[in-house]
Amino acid sequence: MHAGACVDCARLPTVAVPSLTPWRSFLISLSLVVFLAVAAAFTGVAVSSQQAVEMELLTRGRALFSSIVLTRSWSSAHGGVFVVKRPGDVANPYLERPDRLGADGTIYTLKNPALMTREISELAERQGSFRFHITSLKPLNPANGPDAFEREMLSRFEEGLSEATLRQVRDGTPWFRYMAPLLVQESCLECHAKQGYKVGDVRGGISVDFNMAAAQGSISRTRWIVGTTFLATAALLVLIIARLVSGLRRRLQAAEARIREMALTDELTGLANRRQISDRFRMEWVRAARYQRPISVVLIDVDHFKAVNDSYGHDAGDAVLRGVSRKAASALRASDLLGRWGGEEFLALLPETEAAGARGVAERVLAEVAALREHHSNRVLSVTVSAGVATWTPPGDGSDAEALLKRADEALYRAKAAGRNRVEGWDVWPTMSAPPDEETLTR
Repeated sequence: MHAGACVDCARLPTVAVPSLTPWRSFLISLSLVVFLAVAAAFTGVAVSSQQAVEMELLTRGRALFSSIVLTRSWSSAHGGVFVVKRPGDVANPYLERPDRLGADGTIYTLKNPALMTREISELAERQGSFRFHITSLKPLNPANGPDAFEREMLSRFEEGLSEATLRQVRDGTPWFRYMAPLLVQESCLECHAKQGYKVGDVRGGISVDFNMAAAQGSISRTRWIVGTTFLATAALLVLIIARLVSGLRRRLQAAEARIREMALTDELTGLANRRQISDRFRMEWVRAARYQRPISVVLIDVDHFKAVNDSYGHDAGDAVLRGVSRKAASALRASDLLGRWGGEEFLALLPETEAAGARGVAERVLAEVAALREHHSNRVLSVTVSAGVATWTPPGDGSDAEALLKRADEALYRAKAAGRNRVEGWDVWPTMSAPPDEETLTR
């Protein structure tokens, strides 16, 4: 051992332990990400459900339109339908010779496709299920004139539009309107050739209206169910995330505590390691100098430790070091700090302790260790220690922390030179001009 090996605490770096993540920000950010993901998923469900209802409305409109067109096509293929003309029935004024007299004297009147379509529409509207309207920009019958929506769509049909929809609220009831064009066919020319139409032209269109209150209610119920389920799912996920983050935080804090302990604790003895006790010594030295309070250090070394290792093995040496650390710690006060300084050396830091008190602590350490009986591999091991004490008392002599450790180290050499198992103090002996001979002080 030499003095320089024990006085480098002032040059040791401080322990850098990574700080914990800002958990609240992490929890909020993670919850927000999950919330947005769930919101996107449920929005997709809501949009898909609404699109399904919209497609159902559109499909219904198309089906009604197709049914009307098929009915008209059948009627047109037969040149219209003659029905018995009952009292009050008015013949179609836009047809030539619409009435016919049967052999039995019954009068029949012709219901052409347009008239048949209008009368079926009136019947459906009275039943409240739906209504439809055949219309044209150049109607023969003014009753078939278009409204604003139909007029705009007829113009767009001529531009190539294939179908159109509209939602309206009439008397507080929502209605769905569907409209598609009617193209001129060969059978249509009998009545409409004089208007300048030719086969394939857009002659007009049919608009279909039906009550969509049930569909609107379905959309509202779907939105309410999706919204409620979304809020419940989001709340449950946030609670789960909070619990997971809390568990992760506890585990990381435990890991951090373990890392801090490993960084500041000697693994073999459980005492403060050289880094920790060096940091603490710097702090105590600054405080002692600021408040002009005494501070002492005790450097402790196991006597003949090499012989223990050589005779019984390193396991036995480790057992001895654990026993010495336990006994030495029991001799210190609550305000003192004991650490493993290196190898078989220990350093006790005694804040606000004068020379006499430090010497008393060192002597108690020697007594406790001398009583040690460490059982290892059916052997009982016993050792002694030597101690060097150094004290700085204000106002002092201009010494620094490094000088104080050097004095304790030199006092420890004196204890070894004087026969071991003893305490030597710097407050009693003057500075040594040179350390004792290494052969004399083999430890």
